[in-house]
Amino acid sequence: MVGYAADEAPRITKEKLKEMFGNPDLIILDVRTGSSWENSMEKIKGAIRENPKSINSWADKYPKDKILVLYCS
Repeated sequence: MVGYAADEAPRITKEKLKEMFGNPDLIILDVRTGSSWENSMEKIKGAIRENPKSINSWADKYPKDKILVLYCS
């Protein structure tokens, strides 16, 4: 897994993400925490929820040849 500091991680717009839906290589990870997750009325369909505080326990289970999009707010 490529390591980035939060401020240098590549970013995409929600419009670009919408264009990518249906791509079998796309994996969306919802890494919101606390009230951002609990109080959200909107969830991305098909997104997988992961705890960002335990990234070391789940990062390697995703194939390296897939496009991983981590969603946080």
